[in-house]
Amino acid sequence: MVDEEPRAVLHRLIMESGQDYARLSKLIGRNAAYIQQYIKRGTPKRLPEIERGILARFFGVEEHLLGGIAPPPAQAGMRLIPKLAVGASAGPGAINEGETLAGKIGFDEKWLRKQGLDPASLSLIRVDGDSMAPTLNNGDDIMVDRRATATGLRDGIHVIRLDDVLMVKRLALGPAGRLSILSDNPAYPDWPDVKGTAVAVIGRVVWAGRRL
Repeated sequence: MVDEEPRAVLHRLIMESGQDYARLSKLIGRNAAYIQQYIKRGTPKRLPEIERGILARFFGVEEHLLGGIAPPPAQAGMRLIPKLAVGASAGPGAINEGETLAGKIGFDEKWLRKQGLDPASLSLIRVDGDSMAPTLNNGDDIMVDRRATATGLRDGIHVIRLDDVLMVKRLALGPAGRLSILSDNPAYPDWPDVKGTAVAVIGRVVWAGRRL
């Protein structure tokens, strides 16, 4: 895939998220026309570091995609796992329409293999919401094994799509192809005894990273 120019990346992120130039300009403390001028007229030539960082965090992408310094290449023995610019809701749910690449994070390939994981079937996404707390908190990064759906579904935490909503929930298998969708946080509801065909299982959560 050819690397996109930072202006094109920002424009695409804005279009995909349904945001508008004026709102994002206000987010970074600039006048309403600032983002539009940057994208359409090339002024400024580069986003300042502070503004670039705010936008990168807002969209959940690595800062180098918006013009920052690119991270160093992976070292020998490391496997780069793609991080997608989507969030799996651990709350009421949020519709995510695309899987834009937000960057890559390196993991020791021997460790991945030892866990029985195939690096080619892994991806990282962000947890949105707190319905899976304290197991998973808002903002945690989770590693999803997409191969798990092909090797047989079993009880555990999974990323699922239900009614076009991407979410992370605990699944408990029941008889006759039915399952229960559970929240670890007792303040949130469960969905017991759901028809299995109504749920698209994206993959099993096999690792979580927490920001302190």
